[in-house]
Amino acid sequence: MRYKQACESGMTRAEESWIQVVAPLLASGESIQAGLSIDLDADLRFTCGWLVVTNRRLLAKSANAEGLREWVFRPGLQLSHHDHAGVGSLGLQDESTRLDGWRFTIGQNPAALRLVDAFERQLESHLSGRPAEQPEEEVCPRCGAPLDGEEECTVCAREIHAPPSTRTLLRLGRFARPYRWQLFWGFALTLVSTAAAMVPPYLTMPLMDDVLIPYQNGRPIDADVVVLLLAGLFGAALVAWGLGWARTYILSLVAEHIGSDLRTVTFEHLMGLSLEYYGGKRTGDLMARIGSESDRICQFLSVQVLDFATDMLMITMTAVILFSISPWLALVTLLPLPFIAWMIQLVRDRLRNGFEKADRIWSEISNVLADTIPGVRVVKAFAQESRETQRFRAANAINLAVNDRVNRIWSLFSPTVTLLTEVGLLVVWAFGIWQVSQDQITVGVLTAFLAYISRFYTRLDSMSRIVSTTQRAAAGAKRLFDILDHVSSVPEPANPVRLPEVKGRIELRDVAFRYGNRSVLRGVDLVIEPGEMIGLVGHSGSGKTTLVNLICRFYDVTEGAIRLDGADIRQLAVADYRRNIGLVLQEPFLFFGTIADNIAYGKPDATRSEIIAAARAAHAHEFILRLPQGYDSLVGERGQGLSGGERQRISIARALLIDPRILMLDEATSSVDTETEKEIQKALDNLVRGRTTIAIAHRLSTLRKADRLVVMDRGRIVEVGNHDELMASEGAYYRLYQAQARNVDAEETGAEVPRVEHKTKGQ
Repeated sequence: MRYKQACESGMTRAEESWIQVVAPLLASGESIQAGLSIDLDADLRFTCGWLVVTNRRLLAKSANAEGLREWVFRPGLQLSHHDHAGVGSLGLQDESTRLDGWRFTIGQNPAALRLVDAFERQLESHLSGRPAEQPEEEVCPRCGAPLDGEEECTVCAREIHAPPSTRTLLRLGRFARPYRWQLFWGFALTLVSTAAAMVPPYLTMPLMDDVLIPYQNGRPIDADVVVLLLAGLFGAALVAWGLGWARTYILSLVAEHIGSDLRTVTFEHLMGLSLEYYGGKRTGDLMARIGSESDRICQFLSVQVLDFATDMLMITMTAVILFSISPWLALVTLLPLPFIAWMIQLVRDRLRNGFEKADRIWSEISNVLADTIPGVRVVKAFAQESRETQRFRAANAINLAVNDRVNRIWSLFSPTVTLLTEVGLLVVWAFGIWQVSQDQITVGVLTAFLAYISRFYTRLDSMSRIVSTTQRAAAGAKRLFDILDHVSSVPEPANPVRLPEVKGRIELRDVAFRYGNRSVLRGVDLVIEPGEMIGLVGHSGSGKTTLVNLICRFYDVTEGAIRLDGADIRQLAVADYRRNIGLVLQEPFLFFGTIADNIAYGKPDATRSEIIAAARAAHAHEFILRLPQGYDSLVGERGQGLSGGERQRISIARALLIDPRILMLDEATSSVDTETEKEIQKALDNLVRGRTTIAIAHRLSTLRKADRLVVMDRGRIVEVGNHDELMASEGAYYRLYQAQARNVDAEETGAEVPRVEHKTKGQ
């Protein structure tokens, strides 16, 4: 009963429960080595069960069975592991028969691998009589934390997703280093212009004490002194203006260059990352990071940092002058500073975290736009305008709520700082009047003091307002550095091997590949000779496209190696290697631009005659000439305005123009009609001669002329041979061909293809 309740409450509770159930059943000296929660039954319905390996036996319990099953370690006992397409399985057998089997979701795969490892170690220990070797604990190479069977280190993941810090802005120093001299002169001009701006209030003291107040007491005005003082005021203002303009121009120019470099470096790094990174990201989010976040940082560097530096210099110089004029009055002036500093510290983290949340939500809005606008045809075809509008409205509402929370904090903070500065000004007035009445200072000194204090508090208020922009820029910088800190899973070799001439011999040695916990390819061995055409066939999900992706090095193999002309492709420079590969995707992608630009994408310096020759070879020349501007006709985003077959033929021409030594055709004729397919097939028959070609096609008839056919099933190569040999063997290829032939016959005769309905038990 306890175990059934744990199953119903969730997997974590179930794991706790089977430990409690097994513990009382263990004999003296027996201990649990590994365990696995079984969450699927034989019909792939969700259930609850477990497997436990002890140092003496294997124990199993299913949700529907009353008792436990056990297998004591003995010679010939084997526990095999297999996973594919999101489902894992374990099988227990001895020399003569299969004893039992279990299935589980792929999320349990790390625990399953640990259980198999524990089973093999304990079985070996039982048979040999030697103590079982303890497995080496896998640790993260970056931080040393135990991986516990996971692909990603949870400690590093927490660090990656840690809240942004203002210190992140210091990392922008690497982008400012090339402009250090411009920055030096910019801040030197800031210092001089700020000093010039401090002169006018100082000149008000003699203007009040030596000119205006004596005049009220009956003394005549000395015109020369007045002219001199006014000239000094005008000159100081003019110098401050000129220097201020120069420093603003220089620092703004530097900030724009830094922002441009930041965008370029981020985009270059993004282009260098593997497809694995893009698989977990949204287009709108990446666009928002490179676009709006870099603009925000540029605005911060060009405006806010400049203002902050000016404010700091102004406050420092003002404080020095105030203390030189009247120390006691200066101390009274600085009374609000501790309270303002305390408030800044109080709201800083809240603002920074709030701005990061706002940025993430804004990325969600960008994601909705990036999904909906390119797919507007599908939206309208299924009449889902209101649904997409609701998605946008929901994201926008969350964005509004997050920004409202930030604004509530900021709306209280800013007026409070203003109130403190106003109160401080009143205190200065009161204390200054008292000092004048005691003949400790003159009216001119108080007037100058008030002029300085006005500037002091204005700059202080400005500095308090920069808190929000600083935290917003820190949040944006953190999101950009998240991209820059990501290391590609397809790294460039430190000392790349150069191949003088690529012949096109491809060798796969015991290749295996995993997507996270899911095994996609296992034990693939294949040699493709130069100029040979290989056809990859198999059911969907058998690993054909993954194999092509590995050969193109969009991903790196998990185990084994892929060699080109004897060299491991991981030792070759990625760009040099891929220049020898022409790829035609199942879903053709065209860029916004002309037909000629799209064909010449892989060879931008191609002549018009070369472009036309490639188009002719792909049987695209005729339809291109029927377009209004021919090869100069613009195609819309993603090839809008062209049919699927036309887009596919342009993509074939694009691959053929670079004349690659290796040609990859991933369902290259899937988007064309039968007549067009025949034309393209004729062209391909000539083009594959002398070129190593790997072609994937669901229509097996298109691969009849392949030198060899490689039949894949569940991530393994199960058959290799030409069409006649494989048909004669009546194996996996024969069954695929017969099933496809029956479907074609049914379509041509108009007969309905029988539909098989799969029912689970109880339905």
